Amino acid sequence: MISKNKIKYIRSLELKKFRKANGVFVAEGHKLVGDLLNVFECKYLAATAEWLSAHAEWLKGLEKKGVEMDEVTDDELRRVSFQETPQQVLAIFRQPVYTVDVREVAKENLCLMLDDVQNPGNLGTIVRLADWFGVEHIFCSTGCADIYNPKTVQATMGGIARVQVHYVDLAETLASLDADTPVYGTFLDGENMYGKTLAKNGVIVMGNEGKGISDAIEQYVTERLYIPNYPEGRQTSESLNVAIATAVVCAEFRRR
Repeated sequence: MISKNKIKYIRSLELKKFRKANGVFVAEGHKLVGDLLNVFECKYLAATAEWLSAHAEWLKGLEKKGVEMDEVTDDELRRVSFQETPQQVLAIFRQPVYTVDVREVAKENLCLMLDDVQNPGNLGTIVRLADWFGVEHIFCSTGCADIYNPKTVQATMGGIARVQVHYVDLAETLASLDADTPVYGTFLDGENMYGKTLAKNGVIVMGNEGKGISDAIEQYVTERLYIPNYPEGRQTSESLNVAIATAVVCAEFRRR
């Protein structure tokens, strides 16, 4: 059984200020919780009797660590869940603290930078895509959606366990990169991506859903890319969704 105070606490974590104050985030569902239990510190777990019975080995490990746990009914889980259809288990995890040297990361690897991507679903999907394409670091502007928003966490589909998301001043971060580190960005007046030489390292900047890459960040872009529609010259949609565009760009980089 779950107490009223615990229900109130969990529901409060829908708001960023309470997630930040407590340094935690919520994840739900067997697959997602299972992925995160091996990576992040679990602070609390609520699950149905069916789920608890099926995961006895996991529970032994959590009990040894002193993790607080509640067996709940389906109705109780619905009261705390942020999902339309709760999936037997909800867990609260400690937010990780990462330390990374962006200059070194971008010098040796491909990474993403997001300029005010504000939709939680888009951010979560981009993290999932980064996980698929082996991009281990995403640098977000402070105006981006919160990676620990419950909707964002769910949209990562476990990618948050393997992709580190950092919130930084994008302009300062880009200015700190080595001069020979390529900075890619997508623009309508860019060069056809499919005919351009692409490096194995550097930064790919993706812009805001409505405004694209801001002027303050555009000045740091050294390689302007364009994702052509097909066939060329055909009347089509004005632009691609930022998550879809990220998938197309990452796929082309990895294809090379």
